[in-house]
Amino acid sequence: MKLYLDTSSPKTILKLDEKEYEWESSRNLARDLHRFIHDKFVENGADWRDVSEIHFFAGPGSFTGLRIGATVVNTLSSELKVPLFNQRGEKVDIILPEYGRPANITPPKK
Repeated sequence: MKLYLDTSSPKTILKLDEKEYEWESSRNLARDLHRFIHDKFVENGADWRDVSEIHFFAGPGSFTGLRIGATVVNTLSSELKVPLFNQRGEKVDIILPEYGRPANITPPKK
């Protein structure tokens, strides 16, 4: 099964082969992304072991969303031993987020 993930905006997009799912992840991405993917596997009678390749949209987009998504796909690719592809269809060893501009990191509010 081909897994595609886009976490570049508050709306996460997951594709499992030809089926596409959207989730308003907002600030819950880090906490709930694995559950979202797992739930869609269950809906399709699939398992993590069914993933044959992973594609990821690396940006530009949300700094935090891209970092979380890249970490997830890099880890899955490594642990499941499946190939990883960037948004240009190039096979890569690791995904590095492409922010489109320098990060705008603000001081904490507290």
